[in-house]
Amino acid sequence: MQFPILSAIIFVPLIGAFFIFATQGPIKNIEDNSKYIAIFSSLVNFLLSLFLWYSFDSTSVDFQFIEKKNWIEGFISFQLGVDGISILFIVLTTFISSLSIFSAILSVKSKIKEFLIAILVLETFMLGVFCSLDLVLFYLFFEGGLIPMFLIIGIWGGERRVYAAFKFFLFTLLGSVFMLIAIISIYWITGTTNIVDLLNIRIPKDYQYLLWLAFFSSFAVKMPMWPFHTWLPDAHVEAPTAGSVILAAVLLKMAGYGFIRFSIGLFPAATDFFTPLIFGLSVVAIIYTSLVALAQDDMKKLIAYSSVAHMGFVTIGIFSITKQGLEGSIVQMISHGLISAGLFLSVGVLYDRLNTRMISSYGGLVNIMPKYAFVLMIFTLGALGLPGTSGFVGEFLVLVGVFQKNILVAVLASLGIILAATYMLSLYRRVIFGRLVSSEVKKMSDLSKVEIYIFATLVFLTLFFGFYPEPLFTTLDLSINNLLEKYQLNLTYHLIENN
Repeated sequence: MQFPILSAIIFVPLIGAFFIFATQGPIKNIEDNSKYIAIFSSLVNFLLSLFLWYSFDSTSVDFQFIEKKNWIEGFISFQLGVDGISILFIVLTTFISSLSIFSAILSVKSKIKEFLIAILVLETFMLGVFCSLDLVLFYLFFEGGLIPMFLIIGIWGGERRVYAAFKFFLFTLLGSVFMLIAIISIYWITGTTNIVDLLNIRIPKDYQYLLWLAFFSSFAVKMPMWPFHTWLPDAHVEAPTAGSVILAAVLLKMAGYGFIRFSIGLFPAATDFFTPLIFGLSVVAIIYTSLVALAQDDMKKLIAYSSVAHMGFVTIGIFSITKQGLEGSIVQMISHGLISAGLFLSVGVLYDRLNTRMISSYGGLVNIMPKYAFVLMIFTLGALGLPGTSGFVGEFLVLVGVFQKNILVAVLASLGIILAATYMLSLYRRVIFGRLVSSEVKKMSDLSKVEIYIFATLVFLTLFFGFYPEPLFTTLDLSINNLLEKYQLNLTYHLIENN
């Protein structure tokens, strides 16, 4: 393809942000024009990503749609490309960003122009992460996303927004300092930061352990894994609805993508050595954060802790190093992106009407908001992994993969499914059923037409991929096989070398 489609996908949101920034006139016209520009640029980008997926050759294991331009000769290159793993995250990012913009237009009441600029700039950085084929470029995009998200939380967040924003920024930045040192070390060891070349270079085993830990320090915080997760509940609670949607649906997935691309792809010997550590931390995360979620009365905090538990499934699936585990972890990330977006938008609907997220403030909503009750039911069932929803497909494959590697870990992780059913059904029962006694709740209106359209897309995809996940597996299949083959070859080489 002669057209630089990856560059277009990355920079269309940035161009949209520039046009919004340049918009002038009366305040009312500025706000309206900003909304139109944001909607147009986000939808165009989503359509471009769908065309990219349609044009992708799932019968090839090579990176496709390669674009390359040297920045610093022999060191940094603006190199882009996608394989079957990254392309799914690109489509997820453009889709969620579009929904977030619609959500922001409905719920953000002040400085909407600046908020839309922040969302579009953030979309550019997130897409750059999944398209980058150079370590330095990956790092720039990976860290660049901190700035707009910091502003989204710090300016448009709740009462403790400044505290939450700085906590989010410092946690994620501190972990990434070690990754930057590791990238410089990789260049010193191999003479390149080109990811395609590095995937075919065997980094000496003696270096792999420290490099693996350096990348882990960044990805574990961003994921977030227990015990590095404490910034996430605060960030979610204080962030506006659109910020929470992007944070849960996309930003957390950047770390999972990094584990697959770099921890497994570049450091196979270290990955094999540290797998028990990952299993231990993930099992604790699944069980502990699920129990914490049970004790929450704030809906956003409950869903935030459930995200940590679901990411625990993702990490044990990734480090099972089996086809089912890896495919399951990616499907789980895509599914969680859809379901968590739906759950946070559902909380936003209630907050916009009653200005509280406390579960105890609601009850009996099925009597006055039946459409809302149906939508929340679908996302609740998806979050607890009911068969027929996308949540079941990912979790089931992860457990199948982990069972092949470690039966005890699989059994312990299964407890997370039981606990998820407990806290999600409890949330649904307390909010939707029960007696309708609050006079303020009685005045609440059901979903508007725009809200119905937003939720309809998420409900459809949650059910569609639950019944027919084949498009995801077709895209992933050869890339996962290629990753596992290279992993086994490199691991065997290091074992022979060690003996």
